[in-house]
Amino acid sequence: MAATSNAPGAARYLPVERDLDALRDAAETCHGCSLFEDATQTVFGNGHPGAPIMLVGEQPGDQEDRAGEPFVGPAGRLLARALEDAGIDPAMVYETNAVKHFKFTRKGGKRRIHQKPGRTEVVACRPWLIAEIEVVQPQVIVLLGATAAQSLLGAAFRVSTQRGHQLRLPSTVDVHLTPEPTLVATVHPSSVLRDRSDRHDEVYKTFVDDLRSAGAALGRRG
Repeated sequence: MAATSNAPGAARYLPVERDLDALRDAAETCHGCSLFEDATQTVFGNGHPGAPIMLVGEQPGDQEDRAGEPFVGPAGRLLARALEDAGIDPAMVYETNAVKHFKFTRKGGKRRIHQKPGRTEVVACRPWLIAEIEVVQPQVIVLLGATAAQSLLGAAFRVSTQRGHQLRLPSTVDVHLTPEPTLVATVHPSSVLRDRSDRHDEVYKTFVDDLRSAGAALGRRG
């Protein structure tokens, strides 16, 4: 049963019961924006309530859309390696995306090419992310890329100027959680994967350092 019937975006699909299973089931029928029309399925978050670290990406990619799980493609494998190098136990992590459906264009009639979700789609989907935060109750949220960061920190936020810094949720984001989580913004692992320059090792190391900063924030809170 949804909490409201006339709320904007995804909000009208939120269930009255708020645990991860109920949220996941309700999200399967979400028509809060038009992305559900072409996506294979809703890709909800993965992990356990009480995970101290939440990783938030942009949206599911092609492989995630087919599998129904976040971060199972090449960028997800790079992320798993980076978490290991940062000393973060995967069991401590809940993974999700700011947008729960795959947005794409077709090339050659078959190949599906990732298309960045628009602001309207990000805002429409945000109630799912906020509900996940309230259920999981993470101590640290790592925002992977501009779309994820701007979904919580506003459209003016720039990862390039504040990456790796420890931030707080703005007052405009209505999250009922005490204490509030620490936020750390960094690049999306797909951007590290795409980097073919002679600086690739440095780009990867900086990404790992950002994840390590998130782990350090967790240690200070503990």
